[in-house]
Amino acid sequence: MKNLRNPFISLEGYNCFGCSPGNPAGLHLTFTEDGDEIVSHWNPEKNFQGYFNVLHGGIQATLMDEIAIWTVYVKVKTAGFTSKADIRYLKPVGIDQGPLTLRARLKQMRRNLADVEVSLFDRNNTLCATGLMTFFTFPPGKSKETMYYPDHSRFYTEPGETD
Repeated sequence: MKNLRNPFISLEGYNCFGCSPGNPAGLHLTFTEDGDEIVSHWNPEKNFQGYFNVLHGGIQATLMDEIAIWTVYVKVKTAGFTSKADIRYLKPVGIDQGPLTLRARLKQMRRNLADVEVSLFDRNNTLCATGLMTFFTFPPGKSKETMYYPDHSRFYTEPGETD
């Protein structure tokens, strides 16, 4: 398993709700690469509640969307925008039951469309939600020019590096 680095944190004004460590209202997601999958562990907080003690469905969708774009960043080696999200909520996700695990993998590429499968598990490894997220992806040059996509190697930490 490889820890992934967030190469966007050096951009002035960067404040992504999903992955910016500096966004006080954000999710602060971090990611690892585990073979074909991108993985994230996240501990829900009460301010992300929908029904009493249940993680809001919109936050679940955001978690799935964020890990899916990171799958595009790392596996497709470009940036893009969500064009479709098909989410299935299978079980309520408690906000007081410990960390969740998200797993995502590239299912297929259709020209410039990337289909990413995402699974959200509770701390007991019970599958609580699934998503098929489709991204419109940019050619690498346009991705670097307009989406600030860095050199792909910047997503990886050096041996012994902690961030």
